[in-house]
This record gives sequence, structure tokens and C-alpha cells, in this order.
Amino acid sequence: MNLYDMEIAIANYFNPRINLCVPNVSWGFNIHECDLLVLTKNQYLIEVEIKLSKSDLKADLKKRHKHINRKIKHLYFALPEELEPHIEYVPERAGIFIVRPGKTQDKVHKIRYPKTNLEALPITDRQAFQFARLGALRIWGMKREINNMIRREKLRRSDPQK
Repeated sequence: MNLYDMEIAIANYFNPRINLCVPNVSWGFNIHECDLLVLTKNQYLIEVEIKLSKSDLKADLKKRHKHINRKIKHLYFALPEELEPHIEYVPERAGIFIVRPGKTQDKVHKIRYPKTNLEALPITDRQAFQFARLGALRIWGMKREINNMIRREKLRRSDPQK
């Protein structure tokens, strides 16, 4: 299971028709880097930290910010099923999702609920607009990369020597 599989599974879990899900938020929102940030319809933020290896899970314990921010109401860690035996490295206040491969769609199982950050406040309309803008920027970057991949493939097919 790769990062994209995990992101898609978690976004589907939160239902992007109801909640705004933005991957890899690292600038423009005055917050630490977040693998996936979810904005609920009530304008609260949920952070999902995605871990793909035991070493990555252990290294996260050394982060200075500890995933604490007044903008974040809930914190989850999402792990592929092979990391389930290592949940002792997940902070106690964080919820845990285990992502298992499915035939047509990967399945997300919540195995622990997070503790609520009682200091978290809903974000403002202006902040919500900024968050949506960051999500839209991700789409255009991905479309550009997909288009470049298509062009490279067409070139490769037209000139087999390359």
C-alpha cells in the first residue's frame, strides 16, 4: 500500500462530498505540516498523519510540534494493516485508522477514537476559503503532472529509441 492509496482511502472515509479533504498541507495555513487535513461542515479541522513504516512511526515521536495546534480538534494516525502490531508508537490522544486493501476499494477501520482537543475552535470563513484554495492548488499541480506523464508516454511511443 502506498501513500496515494492511503490518502484516497482516508478521504473516502471522511466523504469529500461532505467534508473538505486536502493532502499535504505544509504552507499557507499557519500550521505544522499535515499529511491530510479534513475540514468538517462545522468548520473544525481533523488531522490525519499517515505512516507507512515502523521507522516512520517511531520517528514521528521526535517531532517538536507533537501534532498539537489550536486549530485541530482531532488527530488520527492512519496505518496500513501490517503496522497494526506497532500501534504502541501512536500517541495516546490520537485515534487510529487501519487501512486494509480491498478488491475495488481499500477499507478503513477505526480501531481507536481520538481525544478531543477542547481548546480547538472552528476556523473562520476566511480561513475556510484559504483551506479550499490550498485544495484547489493541489488539483492543478496533479493535473499538470498527469499531463506531463501523458506527454512523455506519447513521446516514448512515437520514438521507441528514447
